[in-house]
Amino acid sequence: MPVHDDRLLFEFLILEGAQAGLSWSTILKKRDNYRQAFDGFDPAVVAQYDKRRQQALLKNSGIVRNQLKIESTIANARSFLAVQQEVGSFDEYIWSFVNSRQLRNARKSLKDVPARTPQSDAMSKDLKHRGFRFVGSTICYAFMQAVGMVNDHLVDCFRYKELKSLNSRRLR
Repeated sequence: MPVHDDRLLFEFLILEGAQAGLSWSTILKKRDNYRQAFDGFDPAVVAQYDKRRQQALLKNSGIVRNQLKIESTIANARSFLAVQQEVGSFDEYIWSFVNSRQLRNARKSLKDVPARTPQSDAMSKDLKHRGFRFVGSTICYAFMQAVGMVNDHLVDCFRYKELKSLNSRRLR
């Protein structure tokens, strides 16, 4: 389902970056721990984390203890706040990569689902330009799928039919 809540968009962006190189099930199992460790994914709070807090996170067995990923979460919180300041909301900014409308594909098999698209390439490039990290095109495409910017459910999946039948206004 399309997501338009800035805090939830931040959460998905961080979790997609944390998943890089790991299985998605690993991150899903740790999701509640991430929420607790990163103050409910409040970007204003996360942006204020200092070295002491980073060291505590590196000792937290409930999350992926990777220094680069932890540092990127803090950097991404700061960049996220800058986007909100500039654009008004992260939602408005991020959905601009799909012209504020869910992309609806008609995939018949999983092999038809790409790892990246021109939209995820553009998103990745712009996010990196704004100081975000762990936002390669493949991560961005997974993010787009997770937050409903793209409907890549297979055509024989019940969710594909549900989402297709929704009025575009209900998606917003």
